[in-house]
Amino acid sequence: MKKLIFIAAALLTSTFSTMAQKNEASEPVPNNYRNTTTTDTTSIADIKWKQFFTQTDLVKLIDDALAKNNDLQIADKNISIANLQFKQSKWNSVPQVNAFATATSTRLSDNSLNGLSTSQFLGQHHVDDYSAGLNLSWEADIWGKFRNQKKRAQALFLQSKEAKKATQTAVVANVSKGFYDLLMLDAQLDIAKKTLVLNDSIVFVVNLQYESGQVTLLAKQQTEAQRLIAAKLVPQLEQNIQLQENAISVLTGTFPEAKERNSNLNSITVSENTSAGIPAQLLSKRPDVKSAELALRAANSKVGITKAYFYPSLNITASGGVNAFEASNWFTIPASLFGSVVGGLTAPLLNSKKIRTQYEIAKLERDQAAIQFRQTVLVAVSEVTNALVKIDKLKEQYTLGNERVVMLQKAVSNANLLFKNGMANYIEVIVAQGNLLQAELELASLKKDRLSANVELYRALGGGWE
Repeated sequence: MKKLIFIAAALLTSTFSTMAQKNEASEPVPNNYRNTTTTDTTSIADIKWKQFFTQTDLVKLIDDALAKNNDLQIADKNISIANLQFKQSKWNSVPQVNAFATATSTRLSDNSLNGLSTSQFLGQHHVDDYSAGLNLSWEADIWGKFRNQKKRAQALFLQSKEAKKATQTAVVANVSKGFYDLLMLDAQLDIAKKTLVLNDSIVFVVNLQYESGQVTLLAKQQTEAQRLIAAKLVPQLEQNIQLQENAISVLTGTFPEAKERNSNLNSITVSENTSAGIPAQLLSKRPDVKSAELALRAANSKVGITKAYFYPSLNITASGGVNAFEASNWFTIPASLFGSVVGGLTAPLLNSKKIRTQYEIAKLERDQAAIQFRQTVLVAVSEVTNALVKIDKLKEQYTLGNERVVMLQKAVSNANLLFKNGMANYIEVIVAQGNLLQAELELASLKKDRLSANVELYRALGGGWE
């Protein structure tokens, strides 16, 4: 027996050694993100989301989403299921005990030997049998099958928790980006309405000039057509606002409804804190990376489980209780007591091909998990890099866009003044107002994109689940 245990331990050590080598097979992450050379490990992912987002109405929306979002509630159920499976795996190596009670009656043939004997000695043509007791069965965990089952269940349980964290980071990011989209649409609607007022004043003046014969019908038609551009934007933006509110309602687990908000796009300051730390921190910060690592650990354990089926299993069974062929003597102690203990080794023979196939599949699944882990890390580093370059370049675009808006505002003011004094024609006013409208809409979009890029960096670094 000692020799058998020694062989088992050696094989088990070999199995774990192979699993450890698989874990170390992943390629190292780069020392820095692209275009950065910092060694500072400070990261905005360390900031809790209630401190990262400063708008009270946005914080309320996120709170509602975390409480009612259906994806998060499903994730909670997945955690509960995985926890129950993990708890159950702890009992795999515990002996199984079952109680039983049976009563049978057998009618014997009168022409059989048993029938003649029963008739002669008992004076009846049937045999009764009454039994009650306990059955015990236990399989020795020589090859680590149950230990690996427990490790796999634990890894899957922890993975379900990381999956919920990843879902929460996505919900926080999507609600905040949806909120900024909503503020952008509010700002664009305000721009369209203000532009419509300006166009109305130009249309009024041109109509007066047309009636006095100072301009042609073409001038009247072109100024009215320009007004309709801004007028058309109003219902279009109002439609988009309601659609965006409905999208946020889905994230917050409510039916479509209007979203109260006191914030406006122009009053929000874009944070300049874009500390990203170093790529190696993603291994511990990003829930999806940790989930992929746990999936690899679970796959490693599955290889150990399937490998254990190659070797003989030591099974011990025992039963004991009371037995009698007369009900009146069923519980007569100690005459009715019985017991048995059986121990045996069971080794696979004809089904070894099936076990081999399952083992090879488990190894391939482990390789898949390792590749998926590397891919998850690669995507994580790429997402952070993309967010950093967006933040940098959007800031430059916003600066240029703001300068353009300021210049066009002056141009519209000058065009209106010159037009009223007869020193500019209506076409110059129309062009100036059209350019300003487009520039202001684009600037609002750029402001929203800058806010969203900060949120995307926060999510990509693993922030939002604490």
